[in-house]
Amino acid sequence: MTATLMTDTKVERESTASASACPLCGGVPVRLFEKQGHGIARCEDCGHRFAQIAVSDDHVESVYGDDYFLGGGDGYSDYLSESRLLRSHGRRYGELLKHFAPAGELLDVGAAAGFILQGLRDTGWHADGLEPNDRMAAFAREQSGLTVHTGSLETFETNRTFDAISMIQVVAHFVDPREAFARVADLLNPGGVCIIETWNVASWTARMFGKSWHEYSPPSVLHWFTPERLADLLAEFGLHQVARGRPSKWINAGHAASLLQHKLNHNTVTRWLSKPLGLLPEHLALPYFGDDLFWGVYRKGQ
Repeated sequence: MTATLMTDTKVERESTASASACPLCGGVPVRLFEKQGHGIARCEDCGHRFAQIAVSDDHVESVYGDDYFLGGGDGYSDYLSESRLLRSHGRRYGELLKHFAPAGELLDVGAAAGFILQGLRDTGWHADGLEPNDRMAAFAREQSGLTVHTGSLETFETNRTFDAISMIQVVAHFVDPREAFARVADLLNPGGVCIIETWNVASWTARMFGKSWHEYSPPSVLHWFTPERLADLLAEFGLHQVARGRPSKWINAGHAASLLQHKLNHNTVTRWLSKPLGLLPEHLALPYFGDDLFWGVYRKGQ
């Protein structure tokens, strides 16, 4: 397993003279390796890790289309089959948020088919959703009676403001995190909170697998944060961290097997791990044991 360990002193660096600047601080990027035809770079100034991709105008529509939710690969083999797990996940975050703000108006960004949104509503939040995939947003509206707007956070137009904003497995996908977080700050009421769940690039799991880490999957995933770098960035927009932790996460056996086979099929260890997963019922819930996830709560204002 130690052969897969990655440190910045061991990876092959390439010339970055023509590479795009860091999307967070404008610093100079150092290309660490290539994944799925795209460079993965680390900023020499702030340490942020990001994909070097020339993003097209239709990036969101093309990358997060129906195949992302139903086609396997970098996305989900069947997102709709995970409704029970995701609704429970939403309940956990709904209860967690109430430690920092009374249940009020909430916007769930990246709501997909509305399962996490349902869990948030179960705990008393008056929650609406925002989702760029029209099919998923329509499913949430038609099958569950939820209010889910179709569109992206950056272009979302509303006269409303919110007591809370949830972004569960969303921030790593933003084309421009600074633009997105500026919009979050605009949409939050003074004293409002946002909760974020995302992947920790500084985790033991991420470092152990190196460039074989399953979350290195451009063009779907564009950014890999550390908890500290994310907190520093949000503070620039007046959103100050008030709590942080690691989530309890469950995943369907079918989804886990699909991810392993697609993202890590070149790795002997993960090929071995995927075989017993393929023998389990697809909808069997399995605990996620990695340490590479974290959540943070950030309050607008001091």
